[in-house]
Amino acid sequence: MTNDSTNQKPIKVAVCIAPGTEEMEAITTIDMLVRAGFSVTTASVASDGALIMEGSRGIKLVADTALVNIADEPFDGVVLPGGVGGAECFRDSPLLVEFVKQHKYDGKLIAAICAAPALVLEHHQLYPEALMTSHPSFHDQIPAERLRTKRVVYDVNNRLLTSQGPGTAMEFAFEIINHLAGKEKAAEVAEPMVVWPNMHYTVLPRK
Repeated sequence: MTNDSTNQKPIKVAVCIAPGTEEMEAITTIDMLVRAGFSVTTASVASDGALIMEGSRGIKLVADTALVNIADEPFDGVVLPGGVGGAECFRDSPLLVEFVKQHKYDGKLIAAICAAPALVLEHHQLYPEALMTSHPSFHDQIPAERLRTKRVVYDVNNRLLTSQGPGTAMEFAFEIINHLAGKEKAAEVAEPMVVWPNMHYTVLPRK
């Protein structure tokens, strides 16, 4: 399935996971991006290259491939779920940091949620001027002048999308779809999901 036309390639997104990744943030995002017709690759950042790992709540997560195998491939977006253990693994992986840097320099969307904005992006000063949010327990690790406490924050100048935690994972995923494929695609995904009425992804009017 393609995003607009059978002549177009599907939008490609890499979702990175590691031991300790927050399951809701990873799975909700992967599921919704697949519903949008994106080509989603789940990449393991585990230090031993393992493809099967336990998330932050002990639930098994399965990657498609190790990050090293796709590190030179271009993606339209890169997603970093949270979970302290997973975010620390991202932080400590030079390959993951370079992967994010390259896609940032290429003007691609980077999306990070929960602990990842603080423990990865801010720790490595990957976006030293960008507005961002994170899980509230990490707000003190982001400079006050750049911190925003909204559930989802998009910095248009840096193409950086950040969000706060498991409870904002659906909004986070919708915003990834919105910024990569448009509001109509986000609404198309939202309709059969029966999303909360107060979410900003309304059903498109019938033609």
